[in-house]
Amino acid sequence: MKDATIPIQDMIYEIRGQKVMLDRDLAKLYGVELKALNQAAKRNIGRFPSDFMFRLTDEEWKNLRSHFVTFSKDNRKYKSFTGFYMQLYSSCI
Repeated sequence: MKDATIPIQDMIYEIRGQKVMLDRDLAKLYGVELKALNQAAKRNIGRFPSDFMFRLTDEEWKNLRSHFVTFSKDNRKYKSFTGFYMQLYSSCI
């Protein structure tokens, strides 16, 4: 079986001039379910600045999704986590 490991740098995108990771990729990286990651973000929202996470606009999602075959039928707009908050977030999950 082929190794399905994805390099971290391939999970980082530049959106709104910031380096971000999608919630689905962050969940994979930490080995948790997407639902659990988003629940932890909601429960701990006060621990982070307001710009640590944002939901992609329709246009941002459309542009990003066009890069990935696997996203073609996925209409869910993912949240993105910014900068070093990706690392700090690990303390919440």
